[in-house]
Amino acid sequence: MMNAARPSEGQIAFGPFRLDTYAPRLLRGTVEIDLRAQALKALHTLVQNSGRCMSYEALIRDAWAGIWVSRHTVAVTVNEVQKALQDCGTWIKYHPNLGYRLEIPQSAEFMRNGWHHWLRHTSEGFEKALRCFQQALDSGGSAFQAYEGISRCYLMLGMFGMRQPAEMYAEFTKNHSRAVAAGGTTPELRGHLAQGLHFFELRFLDAEAELRKAEKENPMLAGTYIRLTVLYTCLQRFDAALQNLRLAYARDSLSPILPACETMLHCCMGNPGMAAACGEKAIGLHPFLAIGRSYYAQALERLGKFDEAVAQYNMAITISPDLPRLRAEKAHCLARMGRHHEARELLEELLERSRNEFVDSCTLAPLYLALGETEEALRLLENSFEARSSHLSFIDVDYRLNPLRKSPRFIRVRNRVFRELGRTFRKGRADSR
Repeated sequence: MMNAARPSEGQIAFGPFRLDTYAPRLLRGTVEIDLRAQALKALHTLVQNSGRCMSYEALIRDAWAGIWVSRHTVAVTVNEVQKALQDCGTWIKYHPNLGYRLEIPQSAEFMRNGWHHWLRHTSEGFEKALRCFQQALDSGGSAFQAYEGISRCYLMLGMFGMRQPAEMYAEFTKNHSRAVAAGGTTPELRGHLAQGLHFFELRFLDAEAELRKAEKENPMLAGTYIRLTVLYTCLQRFDAALQNLRLAYARDSLSPILPACETMLHCCMGNPGMAAACGEKAIGLHPFLAIGRSYYAQALERLGKFDEAVAQYNMAITISPDLPRLRAEKAHCLARMGRHHEARELLEELLERSRNEFVDSCTLAPLYLALGETEEALRLLENSFEARSSHLSFIDVDYRLNPLRKSPRFIRVRNRVFRELGRTFRKGRADSR
């Protein structure tokens, strides 16, 4: 029997749940489950004794602190917990003459381990998570949960440019469809689909529509507002981005990705001082999230604090050595410092790596531009569509590309990225006549 594991002090993880004993509260992913205090105490007792039968007397002693209650009260409270756990409620079983026992299936342990690896946001983490989710599926676990996990791994591998995005997006759509077939469309699945529409298909309006549906179906999901923040940032709708960032913090202020998202937003708004302050907060709260250090380094670089920026890039590379964009960002910073020789050494390393692994050409364009090779930078941007580079959607808010903005070739690339919005705008004007 698999026991519940403790990811950090004050929290107990079991299956897709986290029981925060300090608050106290029960979370499934980032969503808090409404459960009264006494039911939380009963669940805490069962989780702490996972795999063991707890008699009525033992439950009363531990969950009710020895205060006498009837067996009926205990049974009603446990039933309330089972309903709160929804599809996982069957994990709590009653054994006559022995009591209640929380029996966590092996597939749930595979799923828990998978999400643990996924949260590292590294290539190795996503690959390990894929194996865990497949093991959960093979061991008879929920097909819906397993396919959801598998699809999200492929989505992130493609979004971060860790693997060939077009191939990863194809795998994402296949496994996302399997998840929908197994469990129906959920707000979470709508959010994942919206990310795909945004980053790989550049269908910004369709992505927004899916996220608004997800918000309507479950307004408590922080992930929906994080995705809307990123989407509106790319569209330079900064007021809407800030509003959704606030909503995300209101839903889950401890989300690891939120401080990094906030840093990114202020970088794109042209507020490097605010971005640096957010970046410092991000690495203080979540020091092992490479993407947070990356955005912090970009803010420092924009402030002219190049040595500090390089230090942050180095830390990010140490955390996630298999993410090529981090080396490209560091090389860009070195080039701006005038250390062109070191920048070119990193560029040559990336070009050598591209012979055997995917290196997103879109992330190299700012580096070539900083090295004075404008034609090559433009060529790489033009060729990024075929690879479905997720970085194209940031083309309007990446300050590193500012020297190109008056180039007719750049304008053609930019207009191609936002052609859906252009068509909608033209249609709106025609309809208003």
